[in-house]
Amino acid sequence: MMKSGKLLIAEPSVFGDQNFHRSIVIMVENKESGFLGFILNKPLAFEINDVLPEIKLSFPLYNGGPVEQDNLFFIHNAGHLIPKSTKIDDKLFWGGEFDKVVALVNDGMLSHNDIRFFLGYSGWSDEQLKQEISAKSWVVVENSLDSKILSHQPEGLWKDQMIALGGQYIIWSNTPENPYHN
Repeated sequence: MMKSGKLLIAEPSVFGDQNFHRSIVIMVENKESGFLGFILNKPLAFEINDVLPEIKLSFPLYNGGPVEQDNLFFIHNAGHLIPKSTKIDDKLFWGGEFDKVVALVNDGMLSHNDIRFFLGYSGWSDEQLKQEISAKSWVVVENSLDSKILSHQPEGLWKDQMIALGGQYIIWSNTPENPYHN
């Protein structure tokens, strides 16, 4: 059973899917209606203050997935500071009162290592995710980085996780972005 806090690592077979090619998704919610997560390693070309001028500091903005890309989401390690946060695991949370987030960011109480912002999310029905895992589109692993996942640079995250898996994944970690360029 998939639970919050797990990571989905895209298998190389996901080549050609622009949303999920070489992606790492953190699962944040598991409900009867399905699963919700955010892609951790797909930064966008603009920052949070480009879309929300009330945020005075510059924070990267990430493509969280193909669903509701006009909505902002966030994960963080400040559940004790942000009311109405939803627990992902012992060290990570998602959502919460956005006005409080803006104040904490603008006051310098949340840094890049504490919060990550996303446009959109990734979602699956229970059956859809089971089929994709069975079809070897995803490897499911524990989040060994805990809350450090927020400070990990997106470049190289997929490769680092593939190497950590060992075996055949080490070979796949060295394949070019486009295998036809090999």
